[in-house]
Order: sequence, then structure tokens, then C-alpha cells
Amino acid sequence: MASILTNSASMAALQTLRSIDRDLATTQARISSGLKVESPADNAAYWSISTTMKSESSSLGVIGEALGMGAALADVASTGTQSLIDLLAQVRDRVVAAGESTNDKDKIQTELDQLYTQMTDTVESASFNGQNWLSATNKAGSDLGSGTKVISGITSGELQFIGVTLDAADGKNTAQTVATVTSLDVADLEDTAISATLGIIDAAMKNLMELGSTFGAASARMDIQKDFISALTDAIDRGIGSLIDADMNEESTRLKALQTQQQLAVQSLSIANTSSENILRLFQN
Repeated sequence: MASILTNSASMAALQTLRSIDRDLATTQARISSGLKVESPADNAAYWSISTTMKSESSSLGVIGEALGMGAALADVASTGTQSLIDLLAQVRDRVVAAGESTNDKDKIQTELDQLYTQMTDTVESASFNGQNWLSATNKAGSDLGSGTKVISGITSGELQFIGVTLDAADGKNTAQTVATVTSLDVADLEDTAISATLGIIDAAMKNLMELGSTFGAASARMDIQKDFISALTDAIDRGIGSLIDADMNEESTRLKALQTQQQLAVQSLSIANTSSENILRLFQN
């Protein structure tokens, strides 16, 4: 039936064109954003999962940065400790030399004073971000005390910490050890006292080596954890991408097809609209 009030063909063509326009808008949005799931309306389940995983990935990124800070602090402390060990070795050499009767002990003491000053400077300068593990002080200059901890990783969603012993009371504080050694006056030592002095220096070096081992192990552990967290973050990001990222090859192909369908739908609508003109001709003389 031909009607000027209801054009069924035109209505069908228009409905088809609207559907194609909606699909085309969706495809263009995916190409523009690079996402196939941008909001809960696109896919509620995937959007929820990806949002949770993004939060976890962000948290891991912060932990990785904290690990980097902790590793840097441990590296600085380890480097300072090695410098102190080298300086103590020079102190030991001069104490041994003081045992020789032909050496001038006053000059040796002058050399020792310079080494002690250098050791103190080394301790004071071995800081990172305001913290100094060699002098066991924080940014405010307060004592860090025993059981100082830095983040060392994450396991099952819980932060893990590694403790570093910096308590002066237990004799393992580097600054305390240096102070003990620098209080010696080699010029006044007799041959029998030099052996005791060497024992004190050797004990100090042993403490420094223990500290160096602690700092080195902490740095290595944090580096391993940092690498693991970096790899874990990459894996999570890949998982998120597989859920919500748009396949640009697929979307590009779909865009071409929809553009072609849109042109055909416009042509179809145009043809359908001409039916009314055909009815008009029936009333012409």
C-alpha cells in the first residue's frame, strides 16, 4: 500500500542509519581513546576488574619508588663504610709505624689527627634525603635508634621491612666506633700499649665490616625486590590492557566498513523518500 502518511521503507532505512551511526560513534570513540572499555556502561565486569588492578599497579609503583630510595640510602651508607674501613687501615699502618723507635711519633700523631678528621667528615657526609645511617640521625638530627627499618618489598599485599642495627649502645654504631679510635694518643703509647691499640682498631674494623655487610645485603635485597615489582607491574598493566584496550587494527577495519554502510544507508533512505514523489505524479495531469 502506498501512503503519504506512513512511509515504511523510509522508516526502516532511517532506523538502519541510526543503528549504523551509533556503531560508528562507538568505534570512533574507541579509536580516539584507545579503549574498548572506558566506563561501566561499556562492560561493567571488565571495568571493575581493570579499575581494581590499576589501583594495585599504582600502589606497586609507589613501593618501587620507596625501594629505590631505600636502596640508595643503603648504597650511600655502604660506600661511606668502605671509606671508613680504608681510613682505619691507614690508621693501623701508622700505629704499626709508631712502634718503630726510629719514627717520629709526633708526626705520626699529626697524620692520625688528619685521618680522624677525614673519618668524621666521611660520617657526616654519608647522608641521603636527610638520613644518615653512619651517624644514625634523621633529617631533624635526632637519633634514629635501634631497629631502624626501611621498606624492602611486598608479599601477599603486605609491606615487608628490613631492619638495620644502628644502636650506639651495642657498640655497632659507626660514629661511636670512630670516636673510640680517634680518642687514642699514639704519641704517648709504648711498645706494649701499641698491641692493645691495634686490637681496638681491629675490633672497630670488624664492626665496620659487619655494618658494611648489612648495608650491602639490604641494598641487594631491595634491588631484587625492585626488579620483581617492576616486572609484576608490567604484567598487571598487560593484563589490564587485554581487558580494556581497543584493538586498533580491528577498530580501523570496522570504521571503514561502517563508513561504507553509512553511505549505503543514506542512499537507501534517499531512495525510500522518493516514493512520496511517485505518489505525487499520480495526481498530475
